[in-house]
Amino acid sequence: MIFCDTHTHLYLKEFEEDRGEVIQRAKNVGVEYFFLPNIDSGSITAMNNLRSAYPENCFAMMGLHPTSVKENFEEELALVEKELHSGSYKAVGEVGIDLYWDKTFRPQQYEAFHRQIEWALEMDLPLIIHSRESYNEIMEVLGHFKGKPLKGIFHCFSGTAEQAKRITDMGFYLGIGGVLTFKNSKLSESLRDIPVENILLETDAPFLAPVPHRGKRNESTYIPLIAQKLADIKGMSTAEVAEITTAGALKLFGINK
Repeated sequence: MIFCDTHTHLYLKEFEEDRGEVIQRAKNVGVEYFFLPNIDSGSITAMNNLRSAYPENCFAMMGLHPTSVKENFEEELALVEKELHSGSYKAVGEVGIDLYWDKTFRPQQYEAFHRQIEWALEMDLPLIIHSRESYNEIMEVLGHFKGKPLKGIFHCFSGTAEQAKRITDMGFYLGIGGVLTFKNSKLSESLRDIPVENILLETDAPFLAPVPHRGKRNESTYIPLIAQKLADIKGMSTAEVAEITTAGALKLFGINK
């Protein structure tokens, strides 16, 4: 079985002491591909260093995370645009709107998201969308691009069945991670009628570790746990989930293997 972790921050300081071991553990359980979403100017160097160290396995994405949209967002966006034009990134991400932590820069978050969508369209790249407490706002912005060939992933999806269907009807994938394994999660119900072909696996490491590691540092090694839970929900084998989700991820990111 070969898996993809379509959203992992393995370049962060939480992995400084054992990053190589973490990647090897993941590879030992079949996780071969790691997609690294950018946060802001402070994460670019570490992310690209990791990509350079594992060019066959680690793939970088470029974007400005909504929680990093502050007074200097124009400066940050200029750097994102410059990096994207280098032509070496697999997606525009992670981008979006986050109204959970801080609403101070809400208008700027809208502007940053809108502009990064334009770049994704211009460069024919997938969007990696962060939508925390902002589903309606995200849909409002995406509505300005109706009829355009948008594609990508709603990262860390945790919404309703109706939202899941609307997102997949738009041609986006649902990024599903450790939350699926949580005891009180309603994701199983939300995904019941969504084909596995519309789902991709992710960890968001080092955050949101699945059961039985909940509350601890997350890592890409746990992707098979998420795959197993999804397989149980869908009444299929973990191997089938691995095959379908990996094929979907490699196709979305334009990787020929």
